[in-house]
Amino acid sequence: MGSPFGKVVPMNDEYAEVVELETTEYVARVAAIDIAKGSAMVCTRLPGAKSTSRRVQRSWPVQAATNSIIELAGDLAAEHVELVVMEATGVFWKPFFFLLEAHGLRCWLVNPREVKNVPGRPKTDKLDAIWLAKLAERGMLHPSFVPPKPQRQLRDLTRLRKTLTEERSRYRTRIQDVLEDACIKISDRQQGASDLFGVSGRAMLDALVAGQRDPHILAELARGTMRRKIPALRQALTGCFEDHHARLIARMLHLHDELAAQITELTAEIEAAIADLDPTPPPDDDHPGRMPLLDRLDEIPGLGREAAATILGEIGFDMSVFPTPGHLASWAKLTPRTLQSGAKTGHGPAGKGNRWLKATLGNAAVGTSRTKTFLGARYRRIIKHAPKKKAVVAVARNIIEICWILINDPDTRFIDLGPDWHDRHIDTARKTRQHIHELERLGYTVTLTTAA
Repeated sequence: MGSPFGKVVPMNDEYAEVVELETTEYVARVAAIDIAKGSAMVCTRLPGAKSTSRRVQRSWPVQAATNSIIELAGDLAAEHVELVVMEATGVFWKPFFFLLEAHGLRCWLVNPREVKNVPGRPKTDKLDAIWLAKLAERGMLHPSFVPPKPQRQLRDLTRLRKTLTEERSRYRTRIQDVLEDACIKISDRQQGASDLFGVSGRAMLDALVAGQRDPHILAELARGTMRRKIPALRQALTGCFEDHHARLIARMLHLHDELAAQITELTAEIEAAIADLDPTPPPDDDHPGRMPLLDRLDEIPGLGREAAATILGEIGFDMSVFPTPGHLASWAKLTPRTLQSGAKTGHGPAGKGNRWLKATLGNAAVGTSRTKTFLGARYRRIIKHAPKKKAVVAVARNIIEICWILINDPDTRFIDLGPDWHDRHIDTARKTRQHIHELERLGYTVTLTTAA
């Protein structure tokens, strides 16, 4: 019997699959905001008064000022708007999002990549707002992750600490440049101090600024194992250091020390904020060894307390936002995209993602590569057949997935599998067959004899 819709596809066809019919859920009352630095264009689409199949569309400009946004919130609430969507435009979206959300409106922040206008159409703020409203109305957008206010405040602190730490590193580099200008080779790792800003190196810098120029006296300021380098230090400290260099270094050391003090204060403030937000319950009779979240993350190889705090500031403490570790890794852009065209299948770049999070995970992965741990062994196995950057991304993904598990379960502790885990799980018979086949392809006859 024929079908009115054409040929009936048999269920045993290898190309056929049963799929659910997608039903589009329209948002009845929607508003969209196209945001610029000093103003925004608002578009609302509401049901018609006489027919629900028709929409009443209204567009008008709004100033990006607090009173104007609050007035806009009242107008949207009076119209019973169900959803307000806006693009992530720099930092200019934040006043609109947070003020509208504070007035009880449901707000979505969407990726500009998903709301690009149709090529060939005129591009104006009004048309962009209308297009954004139409996409939101038809349920064709996905909201971006906007953390709650306490996490945003923690994230501001961790990002500020990162910025100040980078600025402190710049001052250290400038001080080394001044020493090179004076032909002082104390920053040379072979002949001088491995850490110019350690106890010995800082004592020598302070003495140079104070007016001491005798290389023998300066070399005697070395402490600990660095005293073995005293003969080399005398040569390294012999130069053309003048009062001009001393004044430059004095000013830069002052700024360096101020930054160091600010970083120390921020670290204490960050750890206090994490302690307040940590959902881990205190130890009890059933779980006497339960530890705070920051301490458990610190057990991951390559991940110190500072990096762990940065990760918590970026992804938060509520893992219900990310259903699985893979979702979190995908959001962090640590999973390659699959590209398939014809008979060719490959992997595309993972994407940019959150630069604060990816930089922290990348540094942790590189630090892990030098350890005798499972993650270190995994890195060394990958670089045998792939570029180092891919190995860094792979280990960084493992680290973020471990963090998801530790955050999601307060009773879980990190246990390292050991650097020999892969060796202990090798299929000996399979490995033997592989080597035999390789030798036979080279023209050899293989006879195996069990070693005594």
